[in-house]
Amino acid sequence: MEPEKNKQREKTRLLHQHPTQHTTSQSIKAISTDIYKERNLKRLVEKFKKSSELYRFRTKTPIYEDAVRRLAAAKRFKWIEEILEDQKKYPDFSNEGFAVRLVCLYGKAGMLENAQKVFDEMPDKNCERTVLSFNALLAACINSKKFDKVDEVFRGVSQKLSIEPDVVSYNTMIKAFCEMGSLDSAVSMLGEMEKKGMKPDAITYNTILNGLYANSRFLDAEKLWGRMVEKNVVPDVRSYNAKLLGLASEKRTEEGVELFEELKNKGIKPDVFSFNALIKGFVDEGKLEEAKKWYHEMGKSNCAPQKWTFQTLVPFVCEKGDLDFAIELGEEIFKRRLLVDAALLQIVVDGLVNSSRIEESNKLVKLGKSNSYRRYNLKLPTEE
Repeated sequence: MEPEKNKQREKTRLLHQHPTQHTTSQSIKAISTDIYKERNLKRLVEKFKKSSELYRFRTKTPIYEDAVRRLAAAKRFKWIEEILEDQKKYPDFSNEGFAVRLVCLYGKAGMLENAQKVFDEMPDKNCERTVLSFNALLAACINSKKFDKVDEVFRGVSQKLSIEPDVVSYNTMIKAFCEMGSLDSAVSMLGEMEKKGMKPDAITYNTILNGLYANSRFLDAEKLWGRMVEKNVVPDVRSYNAKLLGLASEKRTEEGVELFEELKNKGIKPDVFSFNALIKGFVDEGKLEEAKKWYHEMGKSNCAPQKWTFQTLVPFVCEKGDLDFAIELGEEIFKRRLLVDAALLQIVVDGLVNSSRIEESNKLVKLGKSNSYRRYNLKLPTEE
């Protein structure tokens, strides 16, 4: 038995020493699945670090993103640091793409100082810093909600390291200005890009359009739209969605309907955000039938309604007393396995009870308890 045990130990040692030769895709899949399913976060960290010894595991970006997302949601930032700092001991850290992943992951966890530290340590590992890692650091500022830091990195780091910002860099800078409400500064960046011979793309224009329309600067947004077309940048569905929301916010949703038809006539496929904009507009204008119509049009177009769709519609529909439609929306939430606040469903239950529709309210309460994805502790008013 002892020789057999020794063989097994040697096999395990070789597996870690030469992972590319001995690790099959099936075993990596099994390891990843085990980590995905691990509910104990401390064990997840231990398994993650052990699995990172395998080269092929370290090539799987999605498992890194999922682990960091879960730990960040639980506010286990020390454990995020534990698994990501552990990655630096591997030779992969000398590869800019791998280092960029660490910068991005720290950014998504809101840990900008750690992201900056990774960026600063790259030369120590003979890892070149190009515009790729520069853009990752800019994105980390955005994801960490440290919008004021973006300009500091954009100007300071690019000059210090002689890195020439590209279109992605400028788009990130523009995003930061829009998030801070500095819309004029965002617009001014367009001129700076053009002076440097760069061509702003659809993302550039759409980011600013979103900011202008969302802040009731409709005329400025229309001027920018004209400039975009003049520069031969074709408006896409995101451009139209920004304008649809702008019209909705000004209670000009009927004009939004005309714009919706225009985008379809131009061969652009509307998405869930296009429909949501019209629904929001009609809800804000108090027009129940129009809001219902566009909800059903969404279904006909094979666009899946989102959590936001129901958050907008359910309170409005119940306030208007259309309980049949409220039931339809409640059942659709369960059918689509959407995670909504229990309070949203409770509005429907309360409305049904107040209208003496006890049987239907009971059915919704039971659905809350018996569905297979999340338990909603809905109550009939008599149970309180």
